[in-house]
Amino acid sequence: MKKIAVCLSGCGFLDGAEIHESVLTLLAIDQAGAKAVCCAPDVNQVGVVDHLKKEPAAGTRNVLVESARIARGDIVDVKKIRAAEMDALIIPGGFGAAKNLCSFATDGANCNVNPDVERLTGEFLAAKKPIGAICIAPALLARIVGKKDLHPRLTIGTDKATAGAINTMGAQHCDCPVTEMITDEKYRIVSTPAYMLGQGPAEVFEGIRKLVAEVMRLCAA
Repeated sequence: MKKIAVCLSGCGFLDGAEIHESVLTLLAIDQAGAKAVCCAPDVNQVGVVDHLKKEPAAGTRNVLVESARIARGDIVDVKKIRAAEMDALIIPGGFGAAKNLCSFATDGANCNVNPDVERLTGEFLAAKKPIGAICIAPALLARIVGKKDLHPRLTIGTDKATAGAINTMGAQHCDCPVTEMITDEKYRIVSTPAYMLGQGPAEVFEGIRKLVAEVMRLCAA
């Protein structure tokens, strides 16, 4: 059975991992006959958002603890994950990917990536094992590949500002509808827009389902 690392960034699209995207990713992995291994960095969130009022809230939350809500408690610190033990890596979106896994939300193309997430992603790239990036997650991936002078094809959909930042960081952005995905065969990277474009879970799942199927194809290649 293939083992797919799923790197989460909290719980809730405004300050953590997008819950629909995360759960639909786990569903697609299970339907594909693979095992999802959820992980997240053991760090505090950049901020907390009240999802009812959609405004900043007081307090602090831990990314690993919050991600455990989505994983039903079956989750490990990303520090403990090694690409050598996995077959692929998938990173769902949500503002947490741009706030907690990297600083793209505030720093754009000049963002920094969490060191453990960057280390793990680099291991997958070096081993030429498949990587899936969903929604805004391709932005953090673009920052990592840019440092390595790689130029993979990625998508976040059609948003011109974000696409421009991805190109500035060294990747090649390709426009893509929500129900499709983009594959870079050379670097074995798959990406799909999800809620960067999606209006509901059905069409978002179509893109994520295709992404997971493509990741599984690349695992077998």
